[in-house]
Amino acid sequence: METKLELQIMEVLWSRGPCAIREIQEAFPKRNRPAYTTIQTTVYRLETKKTLRRARKISHAHIFEPLISRSAAQSRLIDDLLALLGDRLQPVMAHLIESRRLTLQDVREAEKALLALQNQDETEQGDKEESR
Repeated sequence: METKLELQIMEVLWSRGPCAIREIQEAFPKRNRPAYTTIQTTVYRLETKKTLRRARKISHAHIFEPLISRSAAQSRLIDDLLALLGDRLQPVMAHLIESRRLTLQDVREAEKALLALQNQDETEQGDKEESR
């Protein structure tokens, strides 16, 4: 997903489940709500990208559902951001710290996750060596 609107449309589908274009549009706040045709064009673009699909048709309305999960989309966005930064994590970490968005609890949870991955890698490496 390349635009904020695409992400907002997907967020509607992730939180509400399958929806028609009109339902997606009405999920936006009345103030600054995008036009129906803007939502429609963006939904069709997301369909072309295989991010969502037409699940069924009710009367004349097509019902759309996501093809990717929220976490997969978030991973893709983060990977794209890191690619823009030359795969350097330091600028992201510095910003999170300076903006006070990264807490000590976040760091502790990240450390636990890293240790778990390290243990998993060591276990898998040991299994490979035993099978030789």
